[in-house]
Parts: sequence; structure tokens; C-alpha cells
Amino acid sequence: MSFTDWKTDRIENILPEEFYKLIDKNRNHIGKTFPVTLANSDSQENAENFIAVSKDKERNSEGYYFYARESTTNNLIGYLCVKTIDYRISKCELGYFIDEDYQGKGITSKMVSDALEFCFNELLMNKVFICTSEVNLASQRIALKHHFKQEGILRDEFRNGDGELQNSVYFGLLKSEYIKS
Repeated sequence: MSFTDWKTDRIENILPEEFYKLIDKNRNHIGKTFPVTLANSDSQENAENFIAVSKDKERNSEGYYFYARESTTNNLIGYLCVKTIDYRISKCELGYFIDEDYQGKGITSKMVSDALEFCFNELLMNKVFICTSEVNLASQRIALKHHFKQEGILRDEFRNGDGELQNSVYFGLLKSEYIKS
């Protein structure tokens, strides 16, 4: 699969039922790393509320939401959010996942690249960070590929989908270090 086989979509075009379908299909895949999204989208009704809340956050400049769609089927295959925005310090966080069937095809990397462009050039952020579970090596590889620097390990910072506390690895990228890819 190449980049031409998928496209980015925005939250105003996302139907709750298709987001629920993406979450439900990947429940085991993202269960340990996206417990809040999973819990807030564990039914069609909850997914509808999750999308509505996300739309409100975007309208209020509190978060921004990007989705990957497979071009031929138009199915959702990935999700990226810009969250934890602090306009006073000019920093924000990225959270993302890709459908298990589409891993390793460069989609997440391209979504992160596009999100960095958005964060630094449209939101005028000075810093973008990624906090990932210590066991989420794929997410750590994405951070390093985009020139993020590991800034530390936050001990017992994240409660995974099994309810266990895990360390989080904190990666940061300053605008001055940003290399458009």
C-alpha cells in the first residue's frame, strides 16, 4: 500500500458508527494503549458522544482530530489527535493509532508528519510531545523517526487497559528542531 491508497479526513466528516467500527475492530490491538478512547467508545451510543465531544473541543480550539481513510473502501483505518494543548507555553501532544491490518505501511508516519506541519505552522506551537507506554515500541519508533528527543521516563504515569500502572516515555520536538519530512 502506498500513500495514494489512503487519505486524511477531518472530524466534521466522521460518522460515530464508522469510528465505533474502527475501535471495535481494533479493541485487542489498542486495548492496552488507548484505554480512555476505548472506554469512551465501547458502544455506538458512547462513540456518538465521543465524536460530539471531540467536535466541541475542535470548535473551541482545545483539540484537533485527523483520520485516515482507505481510498477504495472509504473505511476509517487510523486516528490522530492533537491534544493537551497549552497555548500559554505553546505546546501540545499527539496521540495516534492505526488499524492493525495497516501497520507498517507508512500511514502513521505520514499522519504524524502532517500533524507536525499543522502544529508548528498553523497552531504556532513551540513544542510537540508524545507520551507513550514504555511497551509501545512502534510509537517510540515513530517519535524517533520524526526527530523527537526522548526527554525522560515518567514512572507509573499511565494506567493501561488492564488497569496496571506503567511507565511512560516522554518525547519532545521543538520547532527549532523540526525538520519537515
